[in-house]
Amino acid sequence: QVQLVESGGGLVQPGGSLRLSCARSGNIFSTAFMGWYRQAPGKQRELVAQIPAGGGTNYADSVKGRFTISRDNAKNMLYLQMNSLKPEDTARYYCHTVASTHSTDVYRDYWGQGTQITVSS
Repeated sequence: QVQLVESGGGLVQPGGSLRLSCARSGNIFSTAFMGWYRQAPGKQRELVAQIPAGGGTNYADSVKGRFTISRDNAKNMLYLQMNSLKPEDTARYYCHTVASTHSTDVYRDYWGQGTQITVSS
């Protein structure tokens, strides 16, 4: 079983910064992707930032230049540094990974329960 737990959400003013953390646990055999999604009421869940197994990073155009995704494999942590936050960034943010485990050797999607980010003055 793979578990993801997000933390770091909260209320911030426009222009402020937050850093989200995602703790990953479980016996993971291989990882295809790790990243962050977000979903606001009435909107589709969208990819915010992602680290593919092959390297590099992917960002939504709306956050490019403001958000930075990073990971610490030794600590099994994934981070999202969010700067210059805008009201449009208000959403629930979800940690996500596509990974396989020793028990199945099948790639599956795993999601955290999310953490709320509200950007408001």
